Amino acid sequence: MKFAKITYWLAAIYGILVLLPGFFLEGEFNRTSPPDLTHPEFYYGFYGSALVWQLAFILIARDPVRYRPLMLVSVLEKAGFLIACLWLWSAGRLGMIGPFYGSLIDGMWMVLFAIAWIRTPLSERS
Repeated sequence: MKFAKITYWLAAIYGILVLLPGFFLEGEFNRTSPPDLTHPEFYYGFYGSALVWQLAFILIARDPVRYRPLMLVSVLEKAGFLIACLWLWSAGRLGMIGPFYGSLIDGMWMVLFAIAWIRTPLSERS
């Protein structure tokens, strides 16, 4: 259970530190990623949804046994971005730039979350 607590706390802290600045960097995104952002709802929706997941990670970290089923969902949450970026990269639509490397970091968290799920008992008595 200690592994799960540490893993999810670190993931939440890392995620908050990485995601929060994104809410203030739309202008920088437009400057470095032409053409200008045409659908800001996708941009802010991504950051908002991802930030909410950090709260779920804190919830899991506080009581891994209770929220063990949510761990599998968190594995899928990380797989979503990893798979999307790998697919886009393989199709030549995403270069080896920030989002690509970010997806590899998500892949690392995905593996750690799966290990945490395996190592977390089904109940406190297990």
